[in-house]
Amino acid sequence: MTERSLASELPIEAVVFDWGGTLTPWHTVDTLAIWMAYAVVYDPDGAQALATRLRDAEEAAWAAGRDQHVAATLDGVLRAAGVDPDQARHEAALAAYELAWEPHTWTDPHTLPLLLALRERGLRVGVLSNTIWSRDYHERVFARDGVLDYIDGAVYSSEIAYVKPHPEAFTAALEAVGVRDPTRAVFVGDRLFDDVYGAGSVGMRTVFVPHSSIPDHQRGHSEGTPDAVVHELADVLTVIDGWLGGAADKA
Repeated sequence: MTERSLASELPIEAVVFDWGGTLTPWHTVDTLAIWMAYAVVYDPDGAQALATRLRDAEEAAWAAGRDQHVAATLDGVLRAAGVDPDQARHEAALAAYELAWEPHTWTDPHTLPLLLALRERGLRVGVLSNTIWSRDYHERVFARDGVLDYIDGAVYSSEIAYVKPHPEAFTAALEAVGVRDPTRAVFVGDRLFDDVYGAGSVGMRTVFVPHSSIPDHQRGHSEGTPDAVVHELADVLTVIDGWLGGAADKA
């Protein structure tokens, strides 16, 4: 029996994960310091002012995502702050920026065994992330941590028009993992607005991982009610097995 035919006989076909704060442990990040790493390379003499503009431009982009659900890109943030990404200095500055982010991007050690266990049960694995970063960047992070090959489909909001909780973001994620019926997919995330409210609104089952300290200014107008709550990423498997109800073994 093929993986796809097995999945078609299960009550759940795929599990889709949020990235930051879910597949990566939550970190409180000083974004001004992160942007300073970029600014001191791009404009050493005006680094403080540039870093402040970059932080403010990023915060404006996230505010628009929260309130209007519109997506943003790193390129757009840079240009809003007066940076020309075509300048020769940009590549070196970008490398410094990514290096500053690196300690905050490490994948939760429970991720790999969880993804392997889900795939062993005939389920597809997806990722849907609100992000300004490129697919290439995220895939380099996943490859670094040894999980890229176990993700069947991924959607990064930097490539589409909308961010979570907009329905189109979740529709894109379902398409990426080949699921037509949203009730046969699960979304796992750490935010009650973006993740639980958004996924629940399109009919997906939801698992809430409440281990992130979401700042008040990042909270949306609504909070969804999750179908399940886990306090460790590894415990997602117990929830999924309960919903499968032995169907995977029978299949």
